Amino acid sequence: MIIASMVLIIAFIAEMLFYAWCRTQYVNVNYRIQEQTIRKRNLEAMQDHLKIELRRLKSPRRIAKIAREQLGMVMPTPQQTIILPKE
Repeated sequence: MIIASMVLIIAFIAEMLFYAWCRTQYVNVNYRIQEQTIRKRNLEAMQDHLKIELRRLKSPRRIAKIAREQLGMVMPTPQQTIILPKE
């Protein structure tokens, strides 16, 4: 009878330890999911910011300004334009 009681007590303690371990794992996984969700939101915000920045950098007005002011380029005159015949 004592051995049976000891086995039941050990089984109960083992079950409680297993439950505590499972609960701890559950909480840890939830924390990691929350961290990754926040990271995903931050990356999406950064991606949106970079898309806006790319559109600004590709702006024809900006490129024309750089060509004029920094590179000294100008629009060609009609005399400098050569029209090639179609083949």
